[in-house]
Amino acid sequence: MLYPEIEPYEHGLLDVGDGHEIYWETCGNPDGKPALVVHGGPGTGCSTNLRRYFDPARYRVVLVDQRGCGRSTPHAGAPVADLSANTTDHLVADFELLRTRLGIEKWLLFGGSWGSVLSLTYALRHPERVSEMVLMGLATDRFIEIEMLIRGLGAYFPEAFEKFRQGVPESERDGDLSAAYHRLLMDPDPEVHHQAANDWCAWEDAMLPGVPAHKSFEDPAYRLCFARLVTHYFSNRAFVPDGEILRNLGKLAGIPAVLAQGVLDTSNIVGTPWLLHHGWPGSELVMLDDIGHSTQDAPMQDVLVGATDRFAR
Repeated sequence: MLYPEIEPYEHGLLDVGDGHEIYWETCGNPDGKPALVVHGGPGTGCSTNLRRYFDPARYRVVLVDQRGCGRSTPHAGAPVADLSANTTDHLVADFELLRTRLGIEKWLLFGGSWGSVLSLTYALRHPERVSEMVLMGLATDRFIEIEMLIRGLGAYFPEAFEKFRQGVPESERDGDLSAAYHRLLMDPDPEVHHQAANDWCAWEDAMLPGVPAHKSFEDPAYRLCFARLVTHYFSNRAFVPDGEILRNLGKLAGIPAVLAQGVLDTSNIVGTPWLLHHGWPGSELVMLDDIGHSTQDAPMQDVLVGATDRFAR
């Protein structure tokens, strides 16, 4: 069960350079154990529900909207956007700058989906700054994982995938669909970029059977921001060399971790949870039946809250 809703006791915008300011907030106990929430997407921003996975009496919870999304500025859902200073290196550096500004020595990392990729990348670069990790919807953004989401699932959802392919020019339908969509999404013509956002987000929803459609996708600016950032990172392979995370997991030995995964999550098809767990000394993998790529189910929430409760001791 999630903890009750809570409001931040402090928040602000941090100038991280390159014309960007990122929104951050802190909740819970100012003297509690520090934890950083690393949201998914890329491009979703932090929801108020993410505050509720931590005991507010024992944690100092830090939530951040990554560059370009949520309450950070400039917003990637603006009619014209520049994403040149929005890379994995930039986001990791932003977390480090915020950590030092808040006077935090080490923090627990809590992330899912893209948030697990970014958490793992941060931890590999700054293992001395990470106390524990709680990850769900596991991903490392290997090329095979990205291709599974873009093309591999086409055989599972053929009708939706054909509509998805038809969203780009015929000459590009057998190439890199994320790059083709990204080009359309960055087109300054509102008719072009909004249609591309609609088509991309329809495929996002189709890939998650049994999960309610994303309510946030009803907002055109959110939809455009999300689709632009996802395709920006997908077409650039997350700005991380293929397989780098899995090859370097030994560096995380000694960092306790709970890895939570739904059995019906499509990332299981390419073995990501197994490879991540078995390459990471000290990690614990929890597989949950009848759950997909979602944190909305009570069994998944119970595992995640149980993990943060255990690490609070």
